[in-house]
Amino acid sequence: MDQILKFETISQYNAFNKNETLHPLVNVIDLAKAGRKKNGRVSFGFYVVYFKEVKCGDMRYGCHNYDYDEGTLVFLAPGQIVGFENNEYYEPKGYALVFHPDLIKGTNLGRHIDHYNFFSYEVHEALHLSEGERKVILDCFSKIDYELQHAIDQHSKTLIVNNIELFLNYCMRFYDRQFITRDTVNKGLVERFETLLNDYFNSNKPQHIGLPSVAYCASQLHLSANYFGDLIKKETGKTAQEYIQLKVMDVAKEKIFDTSKSLSEIAYELGFKYPQHFSRSFKQHVGYSPNEYRMMN
Repeated sequence: MDQILKFETISQYNAFNKNETLHPLVNVIDLAKAGRKKNGRVSFGFYVVYFKEVKCGDMRYGCHNYDYDEGTLVFLAPGQIVGFENNEYYEPKGYALVFHPDLIKGTNLGRHIDHYNFFSYEVHEALHLSEGERKVILDCFSKIDYELQHAIDQHSKTLIVNNIELFLNYCMRFYDRQFITRDTVNKGLVERFETLLNDYFNSNKPQHIGLPSVAYCASQLHLSANYFGDLIKKETGKTAQEYIQLKVMDVAKEKIFDTSKSLSEIAYELGFKYPQHFSRSFKQHVGYSPNEYRMMN
């Protein structure tokens, strides 16, 4: 495994890409200035949004490879590792918006940065832009760059952070569009999710693993937990966790009809660690205790 190149500060990454440091906590980096680069693995101590305008090979992130096409946005949170596994050289083209967590501390964006789930998506879940969306993104970058080129005054931080927030909000809108339009990628997700849950409860996995989690289901469907959750929410109007809970209750209702099994046995078969947790959850979702429901039918 090649050594991971670590960038803790914006200025370090600016220098690496031969860009001037205009602000210690934020920049819009013109990647074309970097010149010829050798592929490698890198990690950052800050947020990075890549907008690449040239296809540049097979990027590896987590357990997946991604064919990084032009016209895509990839989002990285601090501490993530991304890069290319081959040692080939390439000519970068495009931009990288980089901003340090310290820039947004005490701001509305800082308080809500966790709402932008795409910072924890896998690279193969990148945002693919239409031509119109591409123009909007470049306009946002231009506004941020304008503020960086402007002499710093009392308004600079507010305007820079507000423009970053505007950019991220546009990205949320564009992802909503992508969830709808990229049918070939997302086709049949709910059906596959339903099949996964059916197979899970028809096996002995609940007794060995417990109740299925969102993270488990996402991994089985080869998606990041947040991307999977956002897709399910768009498709069904329910969170992935709510969908799982409803499935558990549906299976529980069927099992309760089997009076040869005690309610405790049913609870353990479903994956609950304690029967009282099953009873509490069942009453919360169905309105009756498991015993009351059994007596009604």
